[in-house]
Amino acid sequence: MTKHFFLSAALAAATIVSLALSSAPAIQAQEGSDPAAALSAAIVAACRGNETQFSNYLTADSAAAFRVLPAEQRTAFLKRFSLSDMPGKPLSSTDPQNHAVLLCQTPSGTVQYRFGSVRVHENLAFIPVSVVDGEQAEFGLVRESGGWRLLSLGLVLLDIPQLAKQWIAQDLRAREDTAIEGLQNLAAAIQTYNRAFGKLPESLAELGPAPKGQISPEQASLVSADIAAGKENGYLFRFRIVPDPSGNDTNFELAATPESYEKLPRRSFFLDAAGKIHAADKHGAVATSDDPLMEGEKTP
Repeated sequence: MTKHFFLSAALAAATIVSLALSSAPAIQAQEGSDPAAALSAAIVAACRGNETQFSNYLTADSAAAFRVLPAEQRTAFLKRFSLSDMPGKPLSSTDPQNHAVLLCQTPSGTVQYRFGSVRVHENLAFIPVSVVDGEQAEFGLVRESGGWRLLSLGLVLLDIPQLAKQWIAQDLRAREDTAIEGLQNLAAAIQTYNRAFGKLPESLAELGPAPKGQISPEQASLVSADIAAGKENGYLFRFRIVPDPSGNDTNFELAATPESYEKLPRRSFFLDAAGKIHAADKHGAVATSDDPLMEGEKTP
């Protein structure tokens, strides 16, 4: 899954470095007087998926805006903030310069945050944070009600509703891009199968993994088990053989449809027999060749 570091572009998966780690609760000390401890606690709460704890480190206005977001937007906000696709286990330590180092460990990977030097100006504090193998952003915090609260990311004030919408839109675009890539890869796999066995597969299942050394027309090992089962990254994939005018089974069509349309628009995609991709918001229904061609697919 494509990730973004706060307001930045794509983020590669973080690597784990060897650290002497302590349990995350150790960072709770001095949260009221130390802006780095407050920021650490906010990231820990986001890593755990703890909405109540996370809102404690927002300004009063931001906390109120966060609490009234729809549940799926609050969840998506915490995932994006922690750069994790599911709740994880936070661990904390310090580097030789006594700067905070955090890990958010999940079954799908680990993200490591390294804090830079804190700059404090009266009631404002600024902390650069970098992600291993990623990018860097600067957090702004403000003193409010006796503690440090998140105020900004980079040069942008922390506008909870706007950021939630922006991050969800980015996630949707990433899923759509993955679905399009999935259609293209699946079409290539079907063509490879046709060259290898002199026919088209009868189903996606025949493209799936085979035991070592046992590749056959029934198990060609050309796609992942998920794609072979017709489902990947929130999309359902369909395959249909389309006979040519002479009745030969040489052409095929593919479709990728949202598994759950939910409340947000998400396009359905259709790869026609000519290899062109059509796309439309079908409210969860299957796209067809009658839907508009995607940009770049249109005939000049």
